[in-house]
Amino acid sequence: MSANTSSPGFTYQLGNLFAAANTTIQAGLAEAWGGNYAQALAIVVVTVAIAVFCITVFGPEAKGVVFVKWGE
Repeated sequence: MSANTSSPGFTYQLGNLFAAANTTIQAGLAEAWGGNYAQALAIVVVTVAIAVFCITVFGPEAKGVVFVKWGE
């Protein structure tokens, strides 16, 4: 198996892993706050938005990367 096929598949399944835990986290937060699902959802959304922002701003830039054609 080459890295060209396993990397996208691994990344896709990693996203599924995080998404699968999302409902459990939201339900646990809502239960802790007396059944307030709106507050739990808002906290999860804000947390993810902040994480995406930080990764985007502080993550490495791939400037000057040379892409190769498939099969070369």
